[in-house]
Amino acid sequence: MEAHSKKMAEVKLFTTWSTPFALRIVWALKLKDVKSDTIFEDLSNKSPLLLQYNPVHKKVPVLVHNGKSVAESFVILEYIEETWKQNPLLSEDPHERAAARFWAKFGDEKVLPSIWEAFNSEGKEQEVGIVKAKENVKYLEEELKGKKLFGGEHIGFADIALGWLAEYENLLA
Repeated sequence: MEAHSKKMAEVKLFTTWSTPFALRIVWALKLKDVKSDTIFEDLSNKSPLLLQYNPVHKKVPVLVHNGKSVAESFVILEYIEETWKQNPLLSEDPHERAAARFWAKFGDEKVLPSIWEAFNSEGKEQEVGIVKAKENVKYLEEELKGKKLFGGEHIGFADIALGWLAEYENLLA
């Protein structure tokens, strides 16, 4: 009965076209075969529902499951993983889970800011940003060496978390 009620659950994703971080949620829900409704937000004119569901940060993505909201993409990914057990995003091995979380966090805290600095600054500041970005991407490349994905043969938490890199590459191409 519990699995059936989760399957029939109402799932909504508040997002906008411009955030690759909501793609994490889209990908995870697809991998878990969870159907959801997508609500696109205009961040210059935020809806009352978005403000109700994410009153602290007032931003997307926000997942609403049976009327209860979860904000922040990594928190949402953990929630999805704990709620829908099929097609796990995290290994059963504690060290592999920790490594996946480390690389996900590294992407947001080191890689993203360095790429942002490289593209959104000028002169010496941009040069420093480019060096940092290359160094950080090299760490990711080293971690992937000899592997198809961060999770080995299956798409996992770190792959989803770092998927924005490919999305940005598509935008820049």
